Amino acid sequence: MTTDSNNLSEAPFQIIIINALLDEETPLNPRFLFHLSDLEGEDLQSLKDAWPRIPVEQRRALLENLEDLAEDDYLLSFESICRLAIDDDDPQVRVLAIRPMFTYEPEDLIPQISQMLETDPDENVRAVCASTLGKFVYLGEIEELPEHIKDGIVERLLRVAHSQDNREVRRRALEALGFASSEEVPKLIADALETDETDWLVSALFAMGRTFDKRWIPQVTSMLDHQLPGVRFEAVRAAGELEISAAAPQLIELLEDSDDDVRFAAAWSLSQIGGEDAREALENLLEAMHNDEEADLIQDALDNLLFNEEMRLFDLMDLTDDDEEYFD
Repeated sequence: MTTDSNNLSEAPFQIIIINALLDEETPLNPRFLFHLSDLEGEDLQSLKDAWPRIPVEQRRALLENLEDLAEDDYLLSFESICRLAIDDDDPQVRVLAIRPMFTYEPEDLIPQISQMLETDPDENVRAVCASTLGKFVYLGEIEELPEHIKDGIVERLLRVAHSQDNREVRRRALEALGFASSEEVPKLIADALETDETDWLVSALFAMGRTFDKRWIPQVTSMLDHQLPGVRFEAVRAAGELEISAAAPQLIELLEDSDDDVRFAAAWSLSQIGGEDAREALENLLEAMHNDEEADLIQDALDNLLFNEEMRLFDLMDLTDDDEEYFD
């Protein structure tokens, strides 16, 4: 089945999109995907009615494609489609429906996602629920979500972290709790460190970076030269999130790391820490770049460094007279 997407506005949604999704033999024309952004009204209802009849592979492929598209264009929103897919019978579809909620921040779905964290039969769904709830913990900590809602989420995450659930679920719960100001979180992070298991070490470092707690500086800096790239990567990220100025020289060295992810994480962390040495190192790296995509990543880091420097300058300009006397 083929349909010219230019005629989409002239033909019923049922004919163009629904029939294409129901046709398992023919992949959906990628150009049609843009028309699914901000879907509402009769078109959304048509998709809801047809959803159970759409082959599961088509449902999975659709959600994967929409997620990729939204990552490339922040003006697109497929939240309405993710909402209708969150109750899907297929676990993978549920995962793909919940994962973008980290971006959409739908407060009305917090009770459902919280419940799924503990009761969904699939461990991958429970794990992605834990990760998604981390965003709401953060919103609660910055007072953009009512405290009682935030506290309820933290309580569930703590319950899961202390449970006998699948280790992946418990790790994601720990990472989500990194944002929480709960007194129980530092012990959870310390316990994860003491296991000497790589996956728990990675999650502990991830959570450390979210705590904004300077107590973790020694642990983070000690992992910057870890033999495993995955551990170095999370340590580098945490160093940037915690703005560990003393780590800047080591991060500059890591701009030449053998692992691509570590190198670019080091560039971004330097942009968070700032300083003349960081700027010079990033500018030199940019000049040496021959790959356009990699050059864009370094340019993004330089832009972020400039933004952070400007923000710090504004903060200094906002000092009160008492603050100025203190610094004098």
